[in-house]
Amino acid sequence: VQLQASGGGLVQAGGSLRLACAASGSIFSINSMDWYRQAPGKQRILVAATTSGGSTNYADSVKGRFTISRDNAKNTVTLQMNSLKPEDTAVYYCNAIINTGRGAFYEYWGQGTQVTVSA
Repeated sequence: VQLQASGGGLVQAGGSLRLACAASGSIFSINSMDWYRQAPGKQRILVAATTSGGSTNYADSVKGRFTISRDNAKNTVTLQMNSLKPEDTAVYYCNAIINTGRGAFYEYWGQGTQVTVSA
């Protein structure tokens, strides 16, 4: 199983970016698909999460600005980021809990994509 993330880049404060992540490989079902971020010198934190049923959860710092959405048929998750701030600068990682058909769920990480917001 692989998670392939894309869509990072450089944007000015107030701008928007859209991240996408696609899961591929031997996938029976996917439980959660989430986005984390890690800024230099800081711990990796959860930014936005979504379950297979469509429930979503956001870090307080991004509520009202970021939107996570998921396509269960395509095994993809996107993160629409609006009104970006310099403090949103970080490497963003997609994360998924996946059942490969062997009766257990495993955690997978994408490779990370850099988001840089200039003041």
